[in-house]
Amino acid sequence: MAPPSGAGDERARVVGDAAAAAAAAGDPGGVLWKLSEPGRQLDANVVRLGPGARVAPHVEPDLDVLVLVLGGSGELAGGEAPQALGEGSLAWLPHGSHRSLSAGSEGLTYLTVHRRRPGMTIGRRPPG
Repeated sequence: MAPPSGAGDERARVVGDAAAAAAAAGDPGGVLWKLSEPGRQLDANVVRLGPGARVAPHVEPDLDVLVLVLGGSGELAGGEAPQALGEGSLAWLPHGSHRSLSAGSEGLTYLTVHRRRPGMTIGRRPPG
């Protein structure tokens, strides 16, 4: 059977250590790790927000996102009331939902997983 179009190496394997990325000392914030395997259908990132930092309120129109808190604490806003996040919290952010994340006093480190966005292509503008 031929591999799917765009497939990379189909071997199951360990591709990172989320706990080690989350424990990295001296990292003020940003993306600590990202899945970069060729041919993948998913994107995944380990992200750290520094103490008091936040991801501004926004709407993701196309992608559901799963968030797993690896360390620290914070808050998820976008539902009826803000929800506390702590190590081990698992949050589903459905596409079309309004959402924001805020880090607590010790920061917030989390893993996100979502369907991979298609790459940008050059094409014609739609009429109108």
